[in-house]
Amino acid sequence: MKFVTRSLSPQESRIVLGMAEHGSKEIERGEIIDMLGVSPQAADHVIRSLRRKGWLERASWGRYLLIPPEMGPDALGESNVLALASRIADPYYFGYGTAAMHHGFTTQHRQVIRLVTPVRTRNRRVLDTEVRIVNPVPRKFFGFGPVDVLGYTVMMSDREKTAIDCIDRPDLAGGEGEAATVLATACRRIDWHKAAGYLERMSSKTLTRRVGWLAERAGGTIPEDVRTHLHDLAKGTGKAFFGPRIPRPGAFGYQESWQLTANVASHELSDSTGIARPRSVDRER
Repeated sequence: MKFVTRSLSPQESRIVLGMAEHGSKEIERGEIIDMLGVSPQAADHVIRSLRRKGWLERASWGRYLLIPPEMGPDALGESNVLALASRIADPYYFGYGTAAMHHGFTTQHRQVIRLVTPVRTRNRRVLDTEVRIVNPVPRKFFGFGPVDVLGYTVMMSDREKTAIDCIDRPDLAGGEGEAATVLATACRRIDWHKAAGYLERMSSKTLTRRVGWLAERAGGTIPEDVRTHLHDLAKGTGKAFFGPRIPRPGAFGYQESWQLTANVASHELSDSTGIARPRSVDRER
């Protein structure tokens, strides 16, 4: 990977220092033209130079993000990929595997960002990263808020919604085994009452059954009133599956307590089994 030394010419300094002094993190082409008092062609030359040196990165047509000076003399544009991708649609949030990595629920790094939005737009590449658009049904577009990523504020699903979303769409979280690990890791860090409210709002018996069964397998400590609430939400007719509808070799099969057919094998869930159990602490005597 090529590093670029971020030296500045006098005109470039006016742009970067001016933005830093005013606390601006993005700027439009017209503002640069006005700030420098030069022709559009001359301003474009300065913009190209700042991008080449790693000070600016294009967020959209005619709009640029500042890569903060505090990031040091050798800057990588990749570090601002979420900030850049956040300009693709509004409203939006980053979710599924992307949010799981942000919250520390997975150690798997992927070169794909999941951007969730009701806006119909196309997938695209931002720097070297593929941004894939997820268009949810309206009742599932909630449970997110602002987080700071390297000095930029972006919208991210919260812990509870991240864990639930991954179980709802394992294909967007690395598959059934990885989704189960995300939930298991989250079990000791989420508000179960909040999670139960989210499941009720999403109104999916299948999803509730999956979360209940997987949390129990992981050894999660679910408050008794929440467990009762989840079982009430899960009641009803209709088949529910975790994994494909066609059984895999060694699949768990039907789980009567949660009315769920788990067509995944034990080895696929080995990383999540029991990891949410409370840990005993050895005390010095």
